[in-house]
Amino acid sequence: MARKAPAKVARKAVAKRVAAKTTMPRKTASKSQSGRVSKPALLAGGNPQIAKADGDAPVQAYIAAMPDWKRDVGRRLDALIVRNVPNVRKAVRWNSPFYGIEGQGWFLDFHCFTSYIKVAFFRGTSLRPVPPGESKHKDVRYLDIREDDQLDEAQFAGWVKQASQLSGWGMH
Repeated sequence: MARKAPAKVARKAVAKRVAAKTTMPRKTASKSQSGRVSKPALLAGGNPQIAKADGDAPVQAYIAAMPDWKRDVGRRLDALIVRNVPNVRKAVRWNSPFYGIEGQGWFLDFHCFTSYIKVAFFRGTSLRPVPPGESKHKDVRYLDIREDDQLDEAQFAGWVKQASQLSGWGMH
């Protein structure tokens, strides 16, 4: 893993301090008076706030907290990934479900925005055909799914299978 240049590290640290001072605290899940945990808070764009954790349970909590039509799409995406990569590893990182292969790294994640779900294929430029959404990161490609879109499940499954066979993010 390449080390970050000292100036870049310093800029990131300053940016974090400034962001911490200038952003409002976000409401997180809390216990009600009955002792039950309330639903996770929704961040900007309706993205569920789920604590960093490994396994299927936090991913299912994220999906259950997705608003409106996005919840059904999240269930479909998760089912397609599991069906096509039976040994998939799941986790929630940065308020997004991540999917990967043990020892190979993460190959995709998805994230809720106001009017769409963004699926990121971390080695997307290596997939055929290449997913349509470009990224500022040279290897990443995106698939944006909007409410009225018809997900091409066969194409998505093909990308998932291909992506799971590549070294993933965090491994190269």
